[in-house]
Amino acid sequence: MHEIEPHYNWRDDYIAAEDERSPFYGVEYSEFEFDKQIYNFLLHPQWDDFGSQTLYIKILYADYDKGFSIIELIGEWNDAIYNDIMLLKREVIDMLVAEGIDKFLLIGENVLNFHGSDDSYYEEWYEDSSDGWIVALNFRDHVIQEFKSQGIDYYIHFGGDLNSFPWRTLRPKQLYHHIQERINKRLGM
Repeated sequence: MHEIEPHYNWRDDYIAAEDERSPFYGVEYSEFEFDKQIYNFLLHPQWDDFGSQTLYIKILYADYDKGFSIIELIGEWNDAIYNDIMLLKREVIDMLVAEGIDKFLLIGENVLNFHGSDDSYYEEWYEDSSDGWIVALNFRDHVIQEFKSQGIDYYIHFGGDLNSFPWRTLRPKQLYHHIQERINKRLGM
């Protein structure tokens, strides 16, 4: 896992550590010291810690004018033991919502497992994004099944072509445009 870096091709467009409105503003990263881990597996030092013991993120892009953020995740999303959704909501999402972000694109190809609890934080996040959306892109099939079994699919859009979307070939605003089109079609707009 230590070789899996957050997507870095958009660094010319956005760096969360240089964005004064980002929860990770001012964070300094080591290229040589592996200071993060999930269980006994070291992680690449570019991932951001938001308080979870098993889940790390990277805000790849934020556009405050259009109100969207692209967040990549890695690890095990564990609400049952570590209450990851509460930590994510309070430490990251609430700060972005306060800055006008109401559309969230979560990239989950590196999320290995999901263990649910209740859906109250998802409901709160959904309500905070009432004019926007939350989309899960490229999550693994068994993770999506766990989301569904916990009723998370009421709050987060996933499935269909969102499970295998070629997002790395696009620039951030292009990706946003494609996802916005799909959500509009799903909602009949």
